[in-house]
Amino acid sequence: MSEMNVNQLLAQMRSMASQVEQSSANLNVESPAGTNKPDFSNLLKQSIDSVNETQMTAAQLTTAFEKGDPDITLPEVMVALEKASVSFQAMTQVRNKLLSAYQEVMNMPV
Repeated sequence: MSEMNVNQLLAQMRSMASQVEQSSANLNVESPAGTNKPDFSNLLKQSIDSVNETQMTAAQLTTAFEKGDPDITLPEVMVALEKASVSFQAMTQVRNKLLSAYQEVMNMPV
């Protein structure tokens, strides 16, 4: 990999890191009854929407690269695909933990 490609990849990674910081700062979810606690269902929906958006972006970049768009580089596509994969795996783990907790609550004696 040439030095120019490495620098581009590092710049993209820094850009994504700043986007993650901004998105985490923007998770101002309003809760019912005006309390400071975030509403869990809204937070979960926002997380799922974010994962979906990441996957859609990766798919769009992949399609553009396959069509020969000169503005799209392979490292950019690979980073987008990996980001989509990691976010989906994280969401799957959260779902598994929620399902496990639900099953545990349902099996509690009354």
